[in-house]
Amino acid sequence: MNNNFPSWLKIILIFFISFTAIEFYLKNSDIPVFIENPIVLLIHLVILICIIALEYVYVTLKNIEKLFSKDLDKKIEIKKIDTNWFKKITKKWFGLKPVKEEKLITLNHDYDGIKELDNSLPPWWLYGFYLTIVFAIAYLLNFHVFNGLNQFEEMNIEYELADTDISNYLENNISEFKLDSLVLLTSNEDLEKGALLFQSNCAVCHSIDGGGGIGPNLTDNFWILGGGLSNIYNSISEGGREAKGMISWKQSLSSIEILEISSYIISLNNTNPENPKIPEGDIWSE
Repeated sequence: MNNNFPSWLKIILIFFISFTAIEFYLKNSDIPVFIENPIVLLIHLVILICIIALEYVYVTLKNIEKLFSKDLDKKIEIKKIDTNWFKKITKKWFGLKPVKEEKLITLNHDYDGIKELDNSLPPWWLYGFYLTIVFAIAYLLNFHVFNGLNQFEEMNIEYELADTDISNYLENNISEFKLDSLVLLTSNEDLEKGALLFQSNCAVCHSIDGGGGIGPNLTDNFWILGGGLSNIYNSISEGGREAKGMISWKQSLSSIEILEISSYIISLNNTNPENPKIPEGDIWSE
């Protein structure tokens, strides 16, 4: 068969295989060997020059052989104009020759009447093979020379990103936490947000200063459904006593907003409202 393997591809393939092999077996750190030891690069350049020289001699000899070949005249292809576009594409990509032209590519190899044709490799197969070689070189350089991430390292990065996404989700959906794991917000910014939310949603029943009205006084130590951050949060989220208590706010307010209101209510403890409502419920202590 024809030698369809280009010289430049042979040179690149041999050079990179030797380069990667030496890099793989000699590397002792994250720094590539040819940077840490420039002599390695020099050796590879010498190898490359030798490969080019050998390939040049080989190609020259092959050309001389073709010039003196007795069957050179049989390899002249008859070009035929074909107006059928489908046949053109088929012929181009599959390298098919009509049966009538097979005698032009018949070699002098005859075994019991079986003859060999000097067919070229189909272009689709040949270019696909070149592509796998390019991919292999890129793969070797990425993972064995420049320390590219392997599958386990990529998986760990994905795990870290997933953990971050889960943390962000839980920060915005506090109800996913257990109630006893809630953290009291104490910064001025959070308390100011809680105060604004309290004034717009809670003050109508509990008074603007938390002293109570329709709802109970939120500034004393008496609580109907229990005090403390987790109980207050749960009461706002799920609602108060059935049929006569506060509605559930979890459909109207986000979890972080409920936490901000709960933290603000706790900050009202032992303040002095203008008209405090009489205590209701039981005294509470942490």
